[in-house]
Amino acid sequence: MTHFSPADHAAMQDALALATQAIGLTEPNPRVGCVLVDARGQVIGRGHTQQAGGPHAEVMALRDAAARGHPTQGATAYVTLEPCSHHGRTPPCCDALLAAGIARVVCAVGDPNPLVAGQGLARLQAHGVQVASGLLAEAARELNLGFFSRMVRGRPWVRLKVAASLDGRTALDNGVSQWITGTAARTDGHAWRKRAGALLTGVGTVLDDNPRLDVRLVETPRQPLRVVIDSRLDTPPEARILAAPGQVLLYAAHPGPGRAELLAAGGAETVLRPGPHGKVDLPAVLADLAARGINELHVEAGHKLNGSFVREGLVDEYLVYLAPKLLGAGRPLAAFGPLETLQEAPGLVFHGVDRVGDDLRLIARPPARDRF
Repeated sequence: MTHFSPADHAAMQDALALATQAIGLTEPNPRVGCVLVDARGQVIGRGHTQQAGGPHAEVMALRDAAARGHPTQGATAYVTLEPCSHHGRTPPCCDALLAAGIARVVCAVGDPNPLVAGQGLARLQAHGVQVASGLLAEAARELNLGFFSRMVRGRPWVRLKVAASLDGRTALDNGVSQWITGTAARTDGHAWRKRAGALLTGVGTVLDDNPRLDVRLVETPRQPLRVVIDSRLDTPPEARILAAPGQVLLYAAHPGPGRAELLAAGGAETVLRPGPHGKVDLPAVLADLAARGINELHVEAGHKLNGSFVREGLVDEYLVYLAPKLLGAGRPLAAFGPLETLQEAPGLVFHGVDRVGDDLRLIARPPARDRF
């Protein structure tokens, strides 16, 4: 086991904080932070990964050190993800670190990308750089869980967001749902939208609520892709989800004649992924989104589509806001079942319970779902 000093921990915590600044910016690339520390223990450079095609965290930190007049020869680089060793849209970060005379590289976690996967650290070590990994690995992996999911499983990390009453109702029996939770919870929900590469809903929600399904309540450098599960392409051309900035994908099974062309005129792309019983094949949707570089998929849908995701075992994480009110008869969080025994109930593990304004925010996952 590598021994890491308190100074190592502090520098990596700093790098992780920088990496969080890349949320909503770097997709489909991972969120990475880098801190450079000289031999005296002084921080000489900081940086985080920029938009896809832009500089990575290591290069940004090296540029910061140069701008501040600090030499990098003999310094230590703390990086939240293994430095890349391949030519992509940018040159390898390993080459930049070597050229800068970095003597030691500490990374939190290895890069699951098959083009890297240990080769970055091996290349640095082969050139005489001291390397170590595993420092605050869990936190670094959590920050890029969607990227790990796409690289390892070939599908995005699926987060199902729900706002509900204390008795688990997401709408009144007549469909009215605005607003069950308070302003703070809604703002927090938009921060989670910002994390995602794509926001998904069903055509039922489009017809009932006419949502924009974009990020508005927090600042963001880009709008996520918007996705509608719409078996027959019943989405109206005047729907607000089509008018909001950004790209829209409509996944269909058996669209009516001329519907795809009509919706294409409004800027929407139709993708056919037919499944059983005239419905859209949801696993095929996830595979297609992964191929498009989507790391995190944020689902905000009605109880029927939610039920389909739950029934097919596709939900990786539940993001539930509970309001301190009771609605009685109404629409459930997810429509599935009925179950015959309690043993059939999907089991979950709480990963977070926090108060947000007057509401509770619960984060739960199926057991060991993040172990891939």
